[in-house]
Amino acid sequence: MKTEIQPQHTNRSAAFEMWISSPMPMVTMTKTMNVTRLVRHGRRHNRSFNMLMCWAIAKAASRLQEFYILPCAGRLFKYDTLAVNTIVQNKAGGINSCDIPFSEDLNCFSSYYAQLTMQAKDKCQSTFLEESMIIGTSAMIQTELDTIVNQYTDKFSNPMVLWGKYRKHWFKTLLPVSFQFHHVQMDGMQAALFLEYLQQEINNL
Repeated sequence: MKTEIQPQHTNRSAAFEMWISSPMPMVTMTKTMNVTRLVRHGRRHNRSFNMLMCWAIAKAASRLQEFYILPCAGRLFKYDTLAVNTIVQNKAGGINSCDIPFSEDLNCFSSYYAQLTMQAKDKCQSTFLEESMIIGTSAMIQTELDTIVNQYTDKFSNPMVLWGKYRKHWFKTLLPVSFQFHHVQMDGMQAALFLEYLQQEINNL
């Protein structure tokens, strides 16, 4: 469920006052992740790397209360649930946006992911979960990338995690990840914690 809340009644009150009217309120952090466990798990259980990344991202985000609030059009909203957005290439050669509801149960999330991405691919239709706080993702696996900076606009304030093709390095598999967030939603401390939690969730898989 999505509910409007008063900024002054939250711990984001000062950040709201400072950043809500900023023409460029987004911040980007980058970190190289060790994704060896994801690659091995995917091969062992025949699961896609992208699905596993989306699950780990949402699992890490669920540990921080800041991910359950989001500024939009000068207002602040609180959500009860999280979802992850992924971009799907459809059978017509275009792309569709697909919101996947988060579940801590990996098997359940994997089922949602398979069902909804296949639907987007076959029907060329996007799926939106308006009542969940959406974490955007975008995987550009055609090439290795050091960092990605998305468009900075007040029209889209959701957090976004982006990456390219992962890299083999001796006995490890590494992946540079870019994390973009709205400064009203969180500060650098929470963003840095999220990236640490993401690595922990990948390691614990």
